Amino acid sequence: MDRQKYKRYVPRPLWKLGSDAYWWWHNRGRHETARIFSGEWSQNVARLRAYKDIHAGKRCFLIGNGPSLRQTDMSLIKNEYSIGLNRLYMAFEELGFSTTYLVSVNDLVLEQCAADFSALKMPCFFSWRARRWLKASPTLHFLDTDYTGPENFSGDATGRLFEGFTVTYVGMQLAFYMGFTEVILIGVDHNFTTKGPANTTVTSQGDDPNHFSPGYFGKGFRWQLPDLEGSERAYILAREAYAKAGRRIVDATVGGKLTIYPKVDYLGLFNKAK
Repeated sequence: MDRQKYKRYVPRPLWKLGSDAYWWWHNRGRHETARIFSGEWSQNVARLRAYKDIHAGKRCFLIGNGPSLRQTDMSLIKNEYSIGLNRLYMAFEELGFSTTYLVSVNDLVLEQCAADFSALKMPCFFSWRARRWLKASPTLHFLDTDYTGPENFSGDATGRLFEGFTVTYVGMQLAFYMGFTEVILIGVDHNFTTKGPANTTVTSQGDDPNHFSPGYFGKGFRWQLPDLEGSERAYILAREAYAKAGRRIVDATVGGKLTIYPKVDYLGLFNKAK
């Protein structure tokens, strides 16, 4: 008997109760249970605690992967603190330097790029779910991220971090935990040529027009269409949390479509520093 046939014989309240319990376990419960009983998680938390307020009072660049990076003079941030997202490592060789940190939490990206992530030398932060493909190490850390539960902002990277429908939001929470006073967005174009229902999994049929490299999500790569409205809700939460703490997020993305944060001139950031 298939699922739909079985559903007709079960009272609606009971079906909903069972369905809710199943999806809670699938999306959240099994990860919480693993955290409680896993010695690996305890060791991971100890490593995460070393980053608490490690950069208090400093600024960092949170780097997305939009096409605008091709119009951004990245050489200017070589000696700045920076957090790269997802497959930004594809640009490292051309840039001649790596970001200070790297973050990735999407299952499809983690699964397909596990070998690349394992080869990175800088401290990396991945979803706790990634332990299926990646092993913890002195430079590889796990974050308890998911898209279930309350939509909130957390300044504690040792607890649950809401994914906010975008790895950029996780990066904002991690930067807050590290103590950065100012987070500067670049490469966060907030604009995708490929259209379709949010969060739908698709397979790339050719060159990628949505990121800085045509091979970023190249032919055959499976990825999820963005949820721009959901990410905007999360970005507002981050803006408010930073403001409440006397910190700020600004947007220096060249030609970016995001309107949540104050726009600043990218080159002017370095003129002021000088």
